[in-house]
Amino acid sequence: MSMLRIIESVPQGFVDAKPEQLEALLGGPTLMHLPGRNEPALFVSLMLHGNEPTGLYALQGLLKDYAGRELPRALSVFIGNVSAARYKMRRLDQQPDYNRIWSTGKDLPEYKMVDQVVAEMAGRGVFASIDIHNNTGINPHYACLNKLETPFLQLASMFSRTVVYFTKPAGVQSMAFAELCPAVTLECGQPGQEYGVEHAKDFLEACLNIHEIPKHPVSPHDVSVFHTVSIVKVPEDVSFAFGPRDVQIQFIDDIDHFNFSEMPAGTCFGRQFDKDAQLECQDEHGNDVSERYFSYHNGKIALASSVMPSMLTRDEKVIRQDCFCYLMERMELPTHLQHSQKQES
Repeated sequence: MSMLRIIESVPQGFVDAKPEQLEALLGGPTLMHLPGRNEPALFVSLMLHGNEPTGLYALQGLLKDYAGRELPRALSVFIGNVSAARYKMRRLDQQPDYNRIWSTGKDLPEYKMVDQVVAEMAGRGVFASIDIHNNTGINPHYACLNKLETPFLQLASMFSRTVVYFTKPAGVQSMAFAELCPAVTLECGQPGQEYGVEHAKDFLEACLNIHEIPKHPVSPHDVSVFHTVSIVKVPEDVSFAFGPRDVQIQFIDDIDHFNFSEMPAGTCFGRQFDKDAQLECQDEHGNDVSERYFSYHNGKIALASSVMPSMLTRDEKVIRQDCFCYLMERMELPTHLQHSQKQES
């Protein structure tokens, strides 16, 4: 039996429901199709992580604004990990990460469920895909994409001039939908920030109202593109903490302030109290690049090269369930993706 519930209208009480009430209201992960003036539908996924409610609040605000009115474009919404949302957790311990399951190959109910979502939307047709998230650490609002193509860049630049391009981790929602349509992930700051909700809602409304995504290349002055070059993790058998505790690695207390700042080589990340306790660094091909990005000298853990961290968090549960951070480098767009004065004449 499928985990997925498919509905064709907004359930009573949904627009005022709190994240922890979704499981009782919906009964499980739900794909909701709503009609609109134009087709194909805009696809939105939210609550893939149960402690990231901004997408839900943005959708609720949008639906309230259009109460009694026709939507400008059809809208399909996947409401994901409602079980984890009940407990305000990213995921429950026995669950896979709902933003790592969007690739085929595993015979698990969650994988089959999102395969069904993709197949359903492929059959209906989809205008664009928006996956809405929050960060646990201090980060600006930014958009992520998995293909360096003009429609993807145009869609991302509608949300933020800061754009992150990545190909790992695999199995993310935006990567699956990138095979169907322009797809982006929105990172809307920390939960509980009203500006994040308003920003996401305004973006959704803009996407519903545009006739088509611009086909002309973006101006390099309008976007700053960063390429994720490494995922950094703390090995499972290594103990860590922020501030003084009896652990193998002690990170500096306010490390999440490094996010989206270009940090020079030599920047201290923390102290190492066990010479065998080191961070794991993998590039987008799965290669070990630890020595390229981190050095260990006299107990000091420091950057070995200049990079820009993102998603640094002090949330120890999230670090164990996902990762410590990502490392990025600024990248120049290929010439064919840049708007030029000649293209205007």
